[in-house]
Amino acid sequence: QVQLVESGGGLVQAGESLRLSCAASRSIFRFAGMGWHRQAPGKQRELVAGLTTGGSTNYADSVKGRFTISRDNAKNTVYLQMNSLKPEDTAVYYCAAASGPFSTVYNHWGQGTQVTVSS
Repeated sequence: QVQLVESGGGLVQAGESLRLSCAASRSIFRFAGMGWHRQAPGKQRELVAGLTTGGSTNYADSVKGRFTISRDNAKNTVYLQMNSLKPEDTAVYYCAAASGPFSTVYNHWGQGTQVTVSS
């Protein structure tokens, strides 16, 4: 059973930064892809940033240029660096992993970490 544990969420003011971490219980290199999703109250969960095992990345238009996804294979950890945060970034952020053949079919999820951005 794969476990993903997020950390790093919190309350910040608009314009500030946060770095989220996602620690996996096994080698992340074995996942076809990993991603960060978020869900705001009353909204559907959306993909914020994705990272394939080959190193390709993709971002939601709303976070391009502000957020960066990265990984440390030695630590089995994926990060989401969030800069220039806006109140509309407020959401629960979830780490996810794709253990099947498709890098965007996520079948393992963390418990989520709350990010709140005040104006």
